[in-house]
Amino acid sequence: MSPFAATRPLAPAQGRPRRALWALCLTQVTSWGILYYAFPVLNAEITASTGWSARATTGAFSLALVASALSGIFVGRVIDCRGPRAVMTTGSVLGAASLVVIAAAPTLSVFFLGWALAGPAMAATFYQPAFAALTRWWAPDHVRALTVVTLAGGLASTVFAPLAAALADRLGWRDTYLVLALVLAAVTIPAHATALNAPWPAVTPATEEHADASGIARSRPFGMLVAAMTLSAFATYAVVIALVPLMVERGFSLKAAALALGLGGAGQTLGRLFYALLARRTGPRLRLAVLIVLGGLATAALAAIPGPYPLVVALSMATGMIRGNLTLAQATAVTDRWGAAHYGRLSGLLGALPTAAGALAPFASAALAGSLGGYPHLFVLLAAVASVAALAATRT
Repeated sequence: MSPFAATRPLAPAQGRPRRALWALCLTQVTSWGILYYAFPVLNAEITASTGWSARATTGAFSLALVASALSGIFVGRVIDCRGPRAVMTTGSVLGAASLVVIAAAPTLSVFFLGWALAGPAMAATFYQPAFAALTRWWAPDHVRALTVVTLAGGLASTVFAPLAAALADRLGWRDTYLVLALVLAAVTIPAHATALNAPWPAVTPATEEHADASGIARSRPFGMLVAAMTLSAFATYAVVIALVPLMVERGFSLKAAALALGLGGAGQTLGRLFYALLARRTGPRLRLAVLIVLGGLATAALAAIPGPYPLVVALSMATGMIRGNLTLAQATAVTDRWGAAHYGRLSGLLGALPTAAGALAPFASAALAGSLGGYPHLFVLLAAVASVAALAATRT
């Protein structure tokens, strides 16, 4: 049965709004770059200038990710009913406002408040609402549109990490965040408000089985999908966070470790180019399980192989390629199994726990590495977590 058989348009196709596609490419680069990737660059100066601990400031950022996970459930429901324009425009406004609060924060409590506001802004402007929009507008050819947007989003750190560093050298972290707030507002508010105005296609489930979103969300396959994605997200984010300390622990320089991590990000972008081919040749259950298994094997290889450096870099790029494909596997997981009728709501539910797991990964990985006796042992554990996630994926 076709993966899209569960959904059929109620009205003739309205066309695929290319203007919206290119606008979302631009806003994904900007939103991810400013709301997410600027923080790791600026955090050292934040702690140095304020005296706040790195654990506290990172905790504030993690709070934003948890708030994003919870808000994503509501965001998905609204988009299903009304489309992405109001949600993403409001998210852009809230995102710019949250950065102003962060920049002006006189105390750590206000800093936390700013990031608590940034969380819902992330939920309303990051991949989830963009994926919901493109899935409804472009189905059944939405994989191509999703790939284009994630390729653009992959450039966010490339553009905004060095920009944030350059601004911080000249202006300090507070004024840098004010400048970034202005950029976020100037780019994303008008883009979301003017380019996401295409008619919102109505869909209805083609079968009674797929008519009830609550029933799908309570089903065993959906629960196993959430479990697989959550465990995989934890392992994946922990590998990203722990790669640099793993390499430093093994004697590589910080600069060499950072380069390996950066090339892993390039692998993530490269890997997404192959997802459409993979989707055509595999079913959703097999595809997800194989990707998670490959991620676990690459993680185990990083645990077992201390060098030489080119081989470690190759493994980092391999994990990046797998990570890029897993992003698209999550983006298409709902439509592959249940169609697009309840995509926003179901994808919000599906993404909540994986996002929270990603938020907790930095703290958990550091704590586990200490208790296990080093980062190689942590990577062995993460490979085992991936194997459990792959087993759950076979039940979806």
